[in-house]
Amino acid sequence: MNERHVRWGILGTATIARKNWRAIANSGNAVVSAVGSRDVARSGAFVQACQGEVPFPTAPQALGSYRDVVESPEVDAVYVPLPTALRKEWVIRAADAGKHVVCEKPCAPSTSDLREMLTACRRNGVNFMDGVMFVHSRRFQALRAKVADGVTVGEIRRVASQFSFRAGDDFEAGNIRADAALEPAGCLGDLGWYCVRFGAEVLAGRWPRSVTGRVLSEMRHPGAAAGVPSEFSGELFYEGGLTLSFYCSFITELQQWASVGGTRGELRIDDFVLPYVGGELSFETSQPQYHIQGCDFRMEPHVRRESVVEAAHGTPDSQEANLYRNFSARVLSGTVESAWAEVAWKNQVLIDACLDSARAGGREVTVSGEGF
Repeated sequence: MNERHVRWGILGTATIARKNWRAIANSGNAVVSAVGSRDVARSGAFVQACQGEVPFPTAPQALGSYRDVVESPEVDAVYVPLPTALRKEWVIRAADAGKHVVCEKPCAPSTSDLREMLTACRRNGVNFMDGVMFVHSRRFQALRAKVADGVTVGEIRRVASQFSFRAGDDFEAGNIRADAALEPAGCLGDLGWYCVRFGAEVLAGRWPRSVTGRVLSEMRHPGAAAGVPSEFSGELFYEGGLTLSFYCSFITELQQWASVGGTRGELRIDDFVLPYVGGELSFETSQPQYHIQGCDFRMEPHVRRESVVEAAHGTPDSQEANLYRNFSARVLSGTVESAWAEVAWKNQVLIDACLDSARAGGREVTVSGEGF
């Protein structure tokens, strides 16, 4: 392995892979060395387009199969943006070939599939991480510290979030996220994953005792045997009365907010997944006060804006570059960070439990936090 750079292979030419190409280039300790597709002309066109915009000193190889990427001696780690239904096979193949893995989310169609994937990674001594970028943001570290200080929010009683976007008219017929054969969890897997992950991070790994879920609407790809959730709401219940709720949707216009409420105040962020454009990222804390004096009833907001100097996207200090820098540093160190696999596993367990509840008419489902 190159002493200073991890050599990445990309499986597929999904649009999101372009963002990850740039993130790898901005990491400072990684390069893209190969891109694979089922059609070498497609991978070649992808490499040419990305290399023209964000060039590496040596142009990555364009390969005609995913197998060629995972078996390449010029690849140390792979990024897997393939449809969810295909990820199990290629993560296991990559791990068996000794490649470290960053996998898009949801990581697998089910917890049983993810268990096999993570077992393969552990057996082969390779790192596994899901593709959630916001947890690698400096702003998020500042946010988490505020939540944990015991003063700004106090004892947490409620976490709520929403991640949604209004899909175009051709989405149901033309996008794989509406195809149950490829993306069985629909908006719950694509968007709800982030909401559940936000809660897990700010609650410092606390595990809920049970969950409920509701499919509020569905989409069905033409010819598909089943539909997928296009709107979903979930609720997680913790010991002591703490609750976490989330809503995700392919129908409601773009929102990506999260709120942490407690006994002393609230913390709110309006762009927790994809930071709004700019060089300074922020969130707000508030400790409102209600005063009554005679006939005067007054609510004072007492809002404080907390900010971090950090680029929203596309630069070496952005959250996506941090992800690849952090992951590649671990690979270069020759060690495995087991916590990355564990957090992905727990997220998958909770997503699956929410969907199980929805399929059972919203019945409360008990969840276990045991490892894979």
